[in-house]
Amino acid sequence: MKLNIYIFSFLFIFFCLPHQAEAQQISKAVQLNISDYLTKIGTREIALKHPIKIKSARVIGKKVIITADDNCAYIPFREKNVAEIYHGVKELLPTKYAGYNVTIITNKRTIESLIPIPFRTKKIAENKLFAPAPTTPLVTNISKAYQPTLGLRNRHLAIWQSHGRYFNQRKQCWEWQRGRLFETVEDLYTQSYVLPFLIPMLENAGANVLLPRERDVNTVEVIIDNDEGVDKNSTYTETSGTEKWKTGAEDGFAHKRDLYIEFENPFHEGTYRQVQTVSGGKESKAIWTPHIPKEGEYAVYVAYKTVPNSSKDALYSIYHKGGITQFKVNQQMGGGTWIYLGTFHFDQGKSDRTKIILSNISSTPGTVVTADAVKIGGGVGNIARRSKSKKTADYITSGYPRFCEGSRYWLQWAGAPDSIYSESQGDNDYSDDFKSRGHWVNYLAGGSSVLHKQDGLHIPINMAFALHSDAGLTDNDSIIGSLGIYQTSSWGGKYENGADRYLGHDLVDIIQTQVVNDIRKTYEPLWSRREMWNKTYHEARFPYVPTMLFELLSHQNFADMRYGLDPRFRFTVSRAIYKGMLQFLCWQYHQKYVVQPLPVDNFEIFMSGETEVELRWQPVNDPLEPTAKPEQYIVYKRLSNGAFDNGTLVGTNTYKISIPKNMICSFKVTAVNKGGESFPSEVLSVGKAANSKGTVLIVNGFDRISAPADFVDPNDPNHAGFLDHEDHGVPYLKDISYTGKMNDFDRTSEFISNDNTGFGNSESDYETKVIAGNTFDYPALHGSSILKAGYSFISCSNEAVSNKHVSLNNYKIVDLILGKQYRTKMGRGNVYPIEFATFDKGLQAAVTNYVAQGGNIFVSGAFVASDLWNNRNIQPSMTDMQFTQNVLKYKLEKSNAAHNGQVKAEKSGYNLFNGTFTYYNTLNNQSYIVEAPDAITPTDKNSKVVLRYSENNLGAGIAYQGTYKTVVWGIPFESIREIENRNILMHNILNFFSAN
Repeated sequence: MKLNIYIFSFLFIFFCLPHQAEAQQISKAVQLNISDYLTKIGTREIALKHPIKIKSARVIGKKVIITADDNCAYIPFREKNVAEIYHGVKELLPTKYAGYNVTIITNKRTIESLIPIPFRTKKIAENKLFAPAPTTPLVTNISKAYQPTLGLRNRHLAIWQSHGRYFNQRKQCWEWQRGRLFETVEDLYTQSYVLPFLIPMLENAGANVLLPRERDVNTVEVIIDNDEGVDKNSTYTETSGTEKWKTGAEDGFAHKRDLYIEFENPFHEGTYRQVQTVSGGKESKAIWTPHIPKEGEYAVYVAYKTVPNSSKDALYSIYHKGGITQFKVNQQMGGGTWIYLGTFHFDQGKSDRTKIILSNISSTPGTVVTADAVKIGGGVGNIARRSKSKKTADYITSGYPRFCEGSRYWLQWAGAPDSIYSESQGDNDYSDDFKSRGHWVNYLAGGSSVLHKQDGLHIPINMAFALHSDAGLTDNDSIIGSLGIYQTSSWGGKYENGADRYLGHDLVDIIQTQVVNDIRKTYEPLWSRREMWNKTYHEARFPYVPTMLFELLSHQNFADMRYGLDPRFRFTVSRAIYKGMLQFLCWQYHQKYVVQPLPVDNFEIFMSGETEVELRWQPVNDPLEPTAKPEQYIVYKRLSNGAFDNGTLVGTNTYKISIPKNMICSFKVTAVNKGGESFPSEVLSVGKAANSKGTVLIVNGFDRISAPADFVDPNDPNHAGFLDHEDHGVPYLKDISYTGKMNDFDRTSEFISNDNTGFGNSESDYETKVIAGNTFDYPALHGSSILKAGYSFISCSNEAVSNKHVSLNNYKIVDLILGKQYRTKMGRGNVYPIEFATFDKGLQAAVTNYVAQGGNIFVSGAFVASDLWNNRNIQPSMTDMQFTQNVLKYKLEKSNAAHNGQVKAEKSGYNLFNGTFTYYNTLNNQSYIVEAPDAITPTDKNSKVVLRYSENNLGAGIAYQGTYKTVVWGIPFESIREIENRNILMHNILNFFSAN
C-alpha cells in the first residue's frame, strides 16, 4: 500500500538515519494523559484488560511521533475513531505543538493503516494482495441446480475446529485435550459450529472447504480400492473403451491393515490406475461398488494420483438413494489424499444402485485421469499409538469415532508425510496435533499459485481459519466474549507473492467485527469484544496464507455457554463468520458480494388436482444483511423412503407437481441468489390414497431448537437454583458435541465401546455419542400411518396456519405435531423474544374457530399443557389456560410427569388402544428425547383419559367427544418406538374422528 510505504520510509529516515537535531521527548505527564485517554477509548471499543501505555513520544522537526504499546492495537480502528483519537491527542499536547503533524504508532503500524481496507471510504492504492488468480476449482458439483456468481465460487478454504482426542505418551492412554464442562468438551464443542453450520454455508456459497479432521460422524467406514485390502465385500471393476486402463508408475493407496502404527502411510502401500481422456467415442470407466453395512448418510471421498498432464475435469458419478450426482474433479491438484465430494444416503447392502463411477470423458482429450480408492463414511480411529519409551507396551487406538480425534491422526490416514503431522517424530502427540494444522495448510498449498517454492498438493488455499472456545476465565459471571489472533512477523512479514502479513490482521478484524455485531444485534447487547492479538501461536504464524485463530467464547464460563449451547446462537455465529470471510475474500478480488438468503418459511402443500399438488412458501428478510434477498428457489423431492434428489430451480415461490398415488412424496425448499443457497426449509409431505376415506391436514408445529434448560435468574428469590424445566433442549438435526456418563444414554441403542481405549483409564465412565435432535421431517412419519389407515394427507407449517395462509376449516381432521415445542428464552433472556410457543395467538384462534365448525383435531407434544400453564420463561396467561380447558378439553395435571418411557391404555368408553407402548425417553441417536412429558387431565364430562403413564398412572392422553372431537397426548406421536403401535394408534384415532 502506497500510504504504508510512505509512512515506513518516513519512519526509517527519522529512526535509523543520523539527524541534524536530537529528537525532543514529550514530558511524562503528557504521555500519561495520552495513555489515560487512549485507555478510555480502548475500554469503550473493547473489553480491554490492561491500560494502554505510551512507549515513547518524540518531536522531530514539525512532527510528533507517539508510539503506544500493543494494547492499543487491540482497538478496532475505523476512520471515525481514528479521527477522534488524533483530535483528542492533539488537544492533550502542549500548545507549542499546535501546528505539528501527529502520528500514532502501535504494533509497528500507524493506527490509520490498521483500518481494514473494506472499512475505508477512501480506498488507497494497494500493493500486492494475497489473492492468486482464480483457477479451475478442486471439486465442482455439476448436478447442482444453481451456481453462485457473487459468493465464494473457485475459492479454497482451510478450516479446522480446535483440538481432538489425542494419545498422551506420559499416561499411555487416549484423552481429551480439554476438560469436560457443561456436557461438552472443546475438542467436540467447536465441531458443533463448523460441521453442521459453517462448512455448509461456505459450500453453499460455492467454496471448496478442506479440513484436517474427519467431517463424517458416521462410525461406519467402507474402503473400495483397486488393490486388494481389508474390505472383501466391496468391489472395484473397470471397463475399457477406446483408451485402456493401465497401472500407474508411482505409489498409490492400499488398505492392507486394520491398524496403522508409527509412520505407516496407506497412500504408499498400493497402486493406482490411469487412462487417457477422450471427448467422444467409447468411454472407459472405473467402478467402485461398496457393500454398505447399514442404511444411512455417508460422506464420500475419492483418492487419485496427480501426474503430469492430469485432467482438470475428471467426471465422477455417485449413485445414491436420491438419484445420481456428478462432480468434476481437477486432478491437477489434491492427488494422494482423501478429497471430499459430498454426503449421500445409501441403502444397506450391495447393489448396482449404489456405486461411484469415474469416466474418462473429458472436454480436454489426451489428458490423464487416475483412479485409486473411494472412502465412504467416517469410521472409527485406526491409528494405534504407544509411548516411544515403552517398547513392550501394546499399541492402542482411541476406540472413538474418527471425527473425535485430532488432526495428527486424520492426516496420517489421509496420506500426509510424517513431517507434516508429527514434528516431534512421535514423541509428543499433543504438540504434534496443534502444530500439524499449520503445516497441513502449507502442504495443501504447496506447488500452487499461493506457494510455488514448497512441494505439496497444488491447492491454492485462499485463507485458513481455526475455531476455538478457550477465550479465558473470569472471577465473576460476566461474558468473556470473542478474541481474535493473527501473526505478522514470520516469513519476514510477507507472503510468497510479497503481500503483507498484516492481511491477517484485517481478516481478524473483519470476522470479529461481524460476529460481535451480529450477536449484539440479535441475542446479547453485552457480548464482549476482546482483543486482537498479534502473537506467535503456531496455528496463526505458520500458514503461508492469511489465517485467523478465533477464540469465540469461553467454554468454561456459564454466561458464555448459556448462549453457546443453543443451536440458534451457533447458526448466527457461523453465518457471521461466513459473512466475514466473504467480505475479506471478495475485497481481495475487487468483487461485489452477495450473502446467501435465510431459509424460507410459511411453507404449505395443498392438493390442486386429483394427483397434482402445489407448494407455496414465503421468503424471509435478513435484518442483518441487505444483500441476502432470494432471487430464485430450489425444490427438492423425495419419494417414499428414498432420499432427496438434486433439486429443481424455480423462479417464484410456488411450484406444482404431479404425485403418484399410495406413495409419500416429501419436499424441502431452499432460497438462492447470486451469493449462494440458503439452508433448507422444514420437510413437508403429501400422500394420496387410491381409495381415500378423506384427507387429513398435518400441521408441523415442532420447529424448536434450543439449548438445554439452564438455571432460573438467581436474582429471583423464588426460583434461584432451580432448573427452568427438565429439558435437554433440542439440537438442530443432531448434537455431535455431547459428552456424558454412560447411564445418560439409552443402552439399547448403538454406541462405540472398546476395552482397549481411554474408557479403561481415567474416563471409564464416559463416552461420546451423537444425539438425535429436531429433523424437521415428521409429517412423513405421521403421514405413513395415515396413509396405511386409508386416508390421504397434506401438510403445512404452523406459521402458515397462524398467518392465515392455510385454513383448518377446509379439512375434517387435523393432526397437529408439537413435539417438544415450548416457549424458550435465549441466553439470559429478556433480550431476544421468547420463541416456540405450542399455541401462539394465531394458532389458538384458528383451532378455536375450527372446532366451532365441528372439526376434529389430534394434538401430540411433550409440553402441550406446561407450556401454557407453568412455563417459567413467561407469565402464565388466563387466556392460554382457558384455551386448553374450554377448547381442547384438558388441563395440566403435572409437569415433568414421567421418566420410564412406557404408556398403557386406559379402558374408557373411547378405547383407542389396548396394551402398552414405549417412547424415546433417554438420549439416543434415533429420535429426540422425551425426558419428562406432561400429565394431563380432562376438563369436561365428555373428555376422558385414554392413556396413562405406566409408572404412576397419571394421564398421558385424553379424548373428547361432543359437537367436535379432540385427542390430546402428552407423548409426541413420532416419539413412539414401535412402528406397528403407531399405525394402530393412528388408525384408531382416525376411526374415532370419523365415527358418527
